[in-house]
Amino acid sequence: MIMLKNIRKTYLVGNEEVHALDGVSLAIEEHEFVAVIGSSGSGKSTLMNIIGCLDTADEGEYLIEGQNVNELSEKQLGKMRSKKIGFIFQQFNLIAKLDAYENVELPLIYQGVSAKQRRERVLQALEQVGLSGRIHHRPSQLSGGQQQRVAVARALVTNPTLILADEPTGNLDSKSSRDIMELLHQLHGQGNTIVLITHDNEIAAEASRQVKLWDGKIIMDTKSKEEKEEAVQ
Repeated sequence: MIMLKNIRKTYLVGNEEVHALDGVSLAIEEHEFVAVIGSSGSGKSTLMNIIGCLDTADEGEYLIEGQNVNELSEKQLGKMRSKKIGFIFQQFNLIAKLDAYENVELPLIYQGVSAKQRRERVLQALEQVGLSGRIHHRPSQLSGGQQQRVAVARALVTNPTLILADEPTGNLDSKSSRDIMELLHQLHGQGNTIVLITHDNEIAAEASRQVKLWDGKIIMDTKSKEEKEEAVQ
């Protein structure tokens, strides 16, 4: 589903060049649950932005479902993001003046989905995350865990093939974190491809595959390790 080949991304910080990604190659298959783990500055957020078509690489090639992202216009990239990718962010990124229903509905409005279809899909998504009784609550009236559930519903409502979760438990207590991880496991069980960005080893261990970044390079990939072990056997 995802193919990254020799991806490089460099930022200029003052007079110094920072190699956020330094020759990253990675393949993620459909229906995989992959955790990308690394400390602050390892390059994991830059990698997520490139996978999510929020940023482009300086060098290398990125294909999603066989489509070369480098060849897409800004309009086509926007369409790719809205129809194929669901985002879950650490800060929730909900609009304060909108209630839960309206926050989840927003991406469907951008897609031009009819009012009847929007209602069906929004209510279904909110029910799936256990918030049927909170649809008219604004973010300020919801706990952190409930706000993240709204964010999950918003990611689901467009029926994406890929879900990108950037530190989805970073601002949550242990119970809410557990609830969000259970939701991600449910989504994976339903066939979604999930890429989870985290600095937490315990959270990463819940994914079926872990990819570790250090100074913009992949230093560990448990799938590669398993493949090597199988080859030896």
